[in-house]
Amino acid sequence: MSLETLFWLFETSNIMEIIGLIFLINLALTGAEILVDLLRRKHRRWRDSAANFAIFLTNTFLQNTSFGVIGLLGLLPFSWLTPFDMPMNWITWILALIAADFTYYWMHRLEHEHRILWASHSIHHSSEDYNLTVGFRLCLIEPLFEWIFLLPMILIGFNPFQAIIALTLVAQYQHWIHTEYIGNLGWLDRWFNTPSTHRVHHGSNQQYLDKNYGGVLMVWDKLFGTYEPEAEQVIYGLTRNIDTNNPITINTSEFTRLWHDLQKCRGWQDKLRLAFGGLTWRPAYFTASPPDDTHKTP
Repeated sequence: MSLETLFWLFETSNIMEIIGLIFLINLALTGAEILVDLLRRKHRRWRDSAANFAIFLTNTFLQNTSFGVIGLLGLLPFSWLTPFDMPMNWITWILALIAADFTYYWMHRLEHEHRILWASHSIHHSSEDYNLTVGFRLCLIEPLFEWIFLLPMILIGFNPFQAIIALTLVAQYQHWIHTEYIGNLGWLDRWFNTPSTHRVHHGSNQQYLDKNYGGVLMVWDKLFGTYEPEAEQVIYGLTRNIDTNNPITINTSEFTRLWHDLQKCRGWQDKLRLAFGGLTWRPAYFTASPPDDTHKTP
C-alpha cells in the first residue's frame, strides 16, 4: 500500500468523522428546539414534525444501504475519462467546497425551474411550519439523480469522493437555518445562508418566490439576481398546499399531479415540455388554470 493511499484513507476517515459529528449536532439541535417549543408551549404542527422524522428515518436507511453509493458509482467512469486529476489536500478541499456551493446554487435553482425536478424538491417546501425538523423533509429519491450535477466538478479534476463529500457538507450546513428562534444577523444575512435568508426561500409570498438558492454563500444569489432580504412576515408552504401529514403522500403528491397533467397532453412534444420545460408552462388547451398547484405562480 503506497503512502498516497494511506494518506487518502486517513483523510477519508477524518472527513467521515466530521460528517458524523455534524449529523449528531443537527440531531441534538433539533431535540433542543422541540424541548424549547414544549416548555414555551409554542404552536407547532406536531403531526407535520412527526412526518418529517419518518421521512428522515427512511432517508437515513436508504442512504446507508443502497442509495448512498449510487452517486459514487455514477461519477467514477467520468473521473477515469477526464485528463485532469487534482490531489486531495487542504487546498483542493477548500476549492471543492466553493465549487460544491456553486454547484448547489444551480442545482437548487433548476429544481425550482423545471417541473420534473420540482416534483421531488417541492417535498422540502410543502411544510406549512418552519422548524429544524423541516431540514429532514427531503425527497426519498433525490440521491438517485442529484449526483449528475457534480459532473462538471469531476470533469475538471475533482475526486468523486471529494465532490460528493463537499456537496454533503454544503447540505448539512443548512440544517441549523430552519428555525424561527434566530432573527436577523445583520451583514451575515447578506453574504451567508442564515435563518433569516432561508426563511425567505421557504416563503410562498409573491416577493419571496424563487429567491435565495445558495447553500452556504449568498454570493451566487447576488451575482445572478436572486437575492431577497427578509422583510414582511413569511408565509410558509406552497402556493397551493398539499394538506397531508402522510409521509408517502408528501413524497408523491407533486409526482401525482405531474402524471395527471401528462395524461391530458395531446402529444409527446407537449409531454416532454411539460415535464422538462419551465415550471409554469401548460399547453394552451388545458382548461385548468396554470400552476396554482406548484410553489410558483405565473
